[in-house]
Amino acid sequence: MNYSLELLAKPHHVVRQIILNGLSEFNGTTLMPGLRIQDLAVVIRDADTREILGGLWGRTGWEWLSIEYIFVPESLRGQGLATRLIGMAEEEAFGRGCHSVWLDTLNPKALALYERLGYERFGELKDFPRGGSRFFLQKKLKPAAAA
Repeated sequence: MNYSLELLAKPHHVVRQIILNGLSEFNGTTLMPGLRIQDLAVVIRDADTREILGGLWGRTGWEWLSIEYIFVPESLRGQGLATRLIGMAEEEAFGRGCHSVWLDTLNPKALALYERLGYERFGELKDFPRGGSRFFLQKKLKPAAAA
């Protein structure tokens, strides 16, 4: 096979998908046969327009929930929405067989919230961005309390 290497300074999203597909196939056949990775989202919707205003995006696999993004619009902050988003995602992940969850943040306010919710730091990348830190946190999942 002939090949060449090329740096793509502005790659198309299709390139990411090709790489991800190859890696997923390798991991699924080599590291953990039968591995099922599923996306998960909990959204905040405008009650009138049904427009999605924000929410949580993650995925489950390897018996873990990985929370990738959480966004609550500024006008809705301070109402406990992030806590509720995370709680709903954790409950779904537990139902999917996950034992733990991990996430990362650059935001000191979010860090404090996650720690209040029982997340523990397991890593810190200093000067990311310069003068700040990127924190990595994890939490063991438990069954949801009976209502």
